Amino acid sequence: MSNAELQARKNAATPRGVGVLCDFYAERAENAELWDIEGRRFIDFASGIAVLNTGHRHPKVVAAIREQLDHFTHTAYQIVPYASYVSLAEKINRCTPGNHPKKTAFFTTGAEAVENAIKIARAASGRPGVIAFGGGFHGRTMMGMALTGKVAPYKIGFGPFPGEIFHAPFPNALHGVSTDDALKAIQHLFKSEIDPQRVAAIIFEPVQGEGGFYEAPLEFVRGLRKICDQHGILLIADEIQTGFARTGKLFAMEHYGVVPDLMTIAKSLAGGMPLSGVVGRAEIMDAAQPGGLGGTYAGNPLAIAAAHAVLAVIDEEKLAERAETLGQKLKTRLNGLKAVVPQLAEVRGPGSMVAAEFFDAATGEPSPEFTKQVQARALERGLLLLSCGVHGNVIRFLFPLTIPQAVFDEALDILEEALMAKTAAKA
Repeated sequence: MSNAELQARKNAATPRGVGVLCDFYAERAENAELWDIEGRRFIDFASGIAVLNTGHRHPKVVAAIREQLDHFTHTAYQIVPYASYVSLAEKINRCTPGNHPKKTAFFTTGAEAVENAIKIARAASGRPGVIAFGGGFHGRTMMGMALTGKVAPYKIGFGPFPGEIFHAPFPNALHGVSTDDALKAIQHLFKSEIDPQRVAAIIFEPVQGEGGFYEAPLEFVRGLRKICDQHGILLIADEIQTGFARTGKLFAMEHYGVVPDLMTIAKSLAGGMPLSGVVGRAEIMDAAQPGGLGGTYAGNPLAIAAAHAVLAVIDEEKLAERAETLGQKLKTRLNGLKAVVPQLAEVRGPGSMVAAEFFDAATGEPSPEFTKQVQARALERGLLLLSCGVHGNVIRFLFPLTIPQAVFDEALDILEEALMAKTAAKA
């Protein structure tokens, strides 16, 4: 079977709405490397969209799943519970920001976690309204799309969306939005759109993921906490992409010294197995009535076992520290190319949540064209990269934090060649 044959079958059997980046098909993977069905090797700087901070098939994660297979694969936690779910909740309660009593509920996808965080916030507050931010991404469910601050491709043709959702601009100095602008916009919403006493929650990503890897400034996060405290609003930190050592801390909120009321977690929580969660203040988490939270596959035992292993690997292999080391090396390499790659407008991001943003050197406008060229050239050489951003002009780097140093260095060489080749072509 060839990639071309499978591509033809895929196009005939699956809808175009499931957008697929690559035209080759995976056969096997190990740590930061992936091979397709024709034997070609790729260095994976996508990690299944930030899911594989511990790499493909980490031996401890694989062993944990295999061990659980010998016991049971499913009971539905709401029918017959199991100890591993409880002990994982205890671990998450201990390792997330804040020393207050906490509780955790597990689900299957990031969008599910977001949906349930909003449900919990509304139940706890008795209020309907939610404020989110432009450029934010919170999932493809109806509530997730309503909260997401990016129209194409996520919202086109799918409305109307749930009501009582409001958006403010996210701070972005490169695009002319200051922290003061963003905080004032929330105050404007209170005057023009919704009484703050009707707002249940403000939800934000400490580092916007799909929106472009824009890091929330410290004063902005402090400002959100102040607004929430003033009006009895709950602060929800969406750590679905930022969590589990990616930013140089186990959770990105640790960089701020600000404690959210609720947090959503997913992606790298279970090393490739589908698992998500909501963790928050115990009294808030208890607001929903019994039966109001859950799901048939929520907290699947195989995924729970994987998550226990992931937390152990992050600790034992010091992946938060390694995220800082690898991210700094990448940023240094990219910043060193600015003089010869005029399209490279900014290199940013905490830890290994790094992005490079590209503008047209002549017009000063965002350049999705140049971004796509770099991405395509890198892929030709065997390096898998993801783009993001409202303008599609950002490359985000999501390599496994377990990547061998030699493979990482090889990838940086390919990246530099891709940038230089497209710069030369542009000239």
